[in-house]
Amino acid sequence: MEHEVSIEDLSCEWEEDGELKVEQLDKNILTKGAWATIMFLFRDKKTDGSWAEPKVRIQRYKKQYGRYTNQAKFNISSAKQAKLIATQLQAWFPEE
Repeated sequence: MEHEVSIEDLSCEWEEDGELKVEQLDKNILTKGAWATIMFLFRDKKTDGSWAEPKVRIQRYKKQYGRYTNQAKFNISSAKQAKLIATQLQAWFPEE
């Protein structure tokens, strides 16, 4: 029987042939429950072996039978795009 996976165990890191290809730099759990949403700060390894600039992934999971399965994800591919999204969100949801 498999053990139940905690939301804290979820990561966007992955390896290929023992080499880290995606490094998770940070994680923020936005929602928990049967549907979970996590925002990851990560970077990819480039073909020359160096690391690319950090990106953001917002990933949505569904918990069923003690396991989380990926349902959807969206990558914010650059700091410029992240700032544009943040600016628009602040315009839509200004502080009271």
